Amino acid sequence: MARILVAEDEPDIRRIIGILLRRAGHEVVEAGDGMRAMSLMEELRPDVAVLDVVMPGMTGIELTRTIRSLPHLAPTPIIMLSARTLPHEVEEGMRSGANMYLSKPFSPSNLIAAINRVLNA
Repeated sequence: MARILVAEDEPDIRRIIGILLRRAGHEVVEAGDGMRAMSLMEELRPDVAVLDVVMPGMTGIELTRTIRSLPHLAPTPIIMLSARTLPHEVEEGMRSGANMYLSKPFSPSNLIAAINRVLNA
């Protein structure tokens, strides 16, 4: 079981991801904006962060850069999950420090596989 932070500003999507990950046996903490997500990163030090790109307060890109700049959080695997899937958008997400970039709509099995991959890397 891993502790996973899900940062997603759309409540229905956040809820669906949370249910999926809990059914897979993980502990899930949720944030509806980038600032809350950063606070939870500091407080709980999750094993994996699943971040939306477009969020109020702090985007997933900004959040990833911040996480990567902090030595105690930098090793945390980050999966971007976004509807922004143009090549330059995906490239920006990866350059910011994401380990993986998945597109919405997403396949539940692909998300679980991605989490297992970053946990076992």
